[in-house]
Amino acid sequence: MTFRQQPHGLALLYLLRALGRLPLGFLYILAGAGYHITYHVAGYRRKTVRENLAGAFPARSGKELTVLEKNFYRQLTEVAAEIVAARYMSAREFRRRVTLVNPQLLATASDDGSRPVMILAIHQGNWEWLLHGVALATGCTLDPVYKPLHNRGADLFVNEVRARFGARPMARGSVAQAVLKNRDRARSAVLLADQSPVPGERCCAASFMGMPTAFHSGPAGLARSSGLPLLFARCRRRRRGYYEVEFQLLAREPARESEETLVQRYVAAAEAAIIAEPQSWLWSNRRWKRAPPAQKNRVSR
Repeated sequence: MTFRQQPHGLALLYLLRALGRLPLGFLYILAGAGYHITYHVAGYRRKTVRENLAGAFPARSGKELTVLEKNFYRQLTEVAAEIVAARYMSAREFRRRVTLVNPQLLATASDDGSRPVMILAIHQGNWEWLLHGVALATGCTLDPVYKPLHNRGADLFVNEVRARFGARPMARGSVAQAVLKNRDRARSAVLLADQSPVPGERCCAASFMGMPTAFHSGPAGLARSSGLPLLFARCRRRRRGYYEVEFQLLAREPARESEETLVQRYVAAAEAAIIAEPQSWLWSNRRWKRAPPAQKNRVSR
């Protein structure tokens, strides 16, 4: 859809660019107002959030789930403000606000940045800051894989954010070709693989947060076919505006593992990260809208 067909998209793009030039502290004030509008007034996906939280934490009381729900919405609006600010944030500011717990693991897997790897992450912490924080701290060029947003203006703005510091955002449909093309180049792909597969995509079944869940098997298959080391990156929120990233090696030689095994390792890492910091995951995502394959851990074709 072009801007002529979606004129409000162009207006939103200009608005987001203008907001991005404001101090982060002021954007946090706007985020506070955004929380009240999103949660109390508009009730943005509150039914989905409540159902997801209740399914993931059945032992928690209604009061505990309400507290978690509110904390999620507060953090969601603050992360949105941080993503807007990222459009013009300096490299120095990213280095100050995003620290790496174990950069040596990425350095070893990538031969000190001379060969690509595949990095899987989840929608937790600030997944957009993770991209530039890791790249600037290590010197590794990271290319994010994305699913286009419905609003053309928002989509262009977010990709302006992602394309900073030499990154090349890749649409999900072109990622396999790009990864295989860059196998001999020092460009690594970053995929947020915790979203629900769309109809027709190959998937595996897994138990995720205590519920049967369908997971993309595409990233695991791509890791196997490319032979690139597969890592998980957890983005932990230390306090507002400050994050730390920790890597976990899922497979040094993924071609030796089955797709199901790689998916299960990713799911285990994602689940552990969410349980440790539940308010920081994207509970508004309709994650369990698609039933998993009937036979657990069998790749659907």
